[in-house]
Amino acid sequence: MTGVEPAWPAWKAGALPLSYIRIRRKDTKGVPTVLECRLALAYLSGWPDLNRRPPAPKAGALPSCATARESDIVARSRWSVVPSRYVVGMKPEVPATLLSQASQWEELHRWERSELGKALRRLGLTYGEIREIIPVPKGTLSNWCSDIDLSPAQTQAIRDRTPSQKGVPKDSQWRRRLEIELIRREALVFAAANMADPSFIAGVVLYWAEGSKWRNDFAVANTDPAALRLFIGWVRAYVDAAADFRLSLHLHEGNDEEAAKIYWRTTLNLPTVSFTKTYIKPKGTGHRKNHLAAGVCRVRVLRASNHWNRTMTWIQYVRDHMT
Repeated sequence: MTGVEPAWPAWKAGALPLSYIRIRRKDTKGVPTVLECRLALAYLSGWPDLNRRPPAPKAGALPSCATARESDIVARSRWSVVPSRYVVGMKPEVPATLLSQASQWEELHRWERSELGKALRRLGLTYGEIREIIPVPKGTLSNWCSDIDLSPAQTQAIRDRTPSQKGVPKDSQWRRRLEIELIRREALVFAAANMADPSFIAGVVLYWAEGSKWRNDFAVANTDPAALRLFIGWVRAYVDAAADFRLSLHLHEGNDEEAAKIYWRTTLNLPTVSFTKTYIKPKGTGHRKNHLAAGVCRVRVLRASNHWNRTMTWIQYVRDHMT
């Protein structure tokens, strides 16, 4: 009775325990026969397998006692060389100025790194090719370049020089774009019907001046409780009557955080509202003496992507129709 490893890839994937064996037995004529048993020795070795070995050190590796099937060898050899479709010379040429900036990556500011990544993307490079030049996570790079659209020629060039669709821009947000377009069309109709409403215009102008312009971040920050109360009432009246609010504070070192929270809950008439983590500015040079005891309060509406797009459309409409 001898133990033999199962053939790749079942052995590699760990699909079978090591109690997979072959039992050799000689019959009366002396001719050996082979009986393959899967899990037949559960009563001998116990379950789970007590003689389990670690998996292969890397994909495609085989133990010395195992022999790969011919089809497996052919399949793995197909990926062991650069596919013939990939032509390195077809990559866009990167200007020396950008390469010089990339060589000074550690000295670049955050915005300079972002602009460098965008400039490389505009050349028609894939994210993988850009990451060969600058050490940036793919998610960060995707965020930087989300508003950059490659030309049809650049997209076709990527298809021609890559072995698969990896790196080729894909339109995966078309449904969301249609939803946003519908929201904006409805917002234009609503704004046209409420241009004579002073309360509506007041809220739009307040957000135009003090509101967050970051995409999908529907929030207003101010030190004046009256301005924040106007924003809260305007949201409930024109945007979402059941809006869910969160507050955050910006305080200076030495301010009483708990007293500030009580102050804003009371003045904004939001007794049960939750606060996010408070930002406390460290002590500076001391030239500023008029620190506000309650600090700056930021009122944010949760789950407000549609509200932000609607409000930005209202702002654009008011701006275009100002007399």
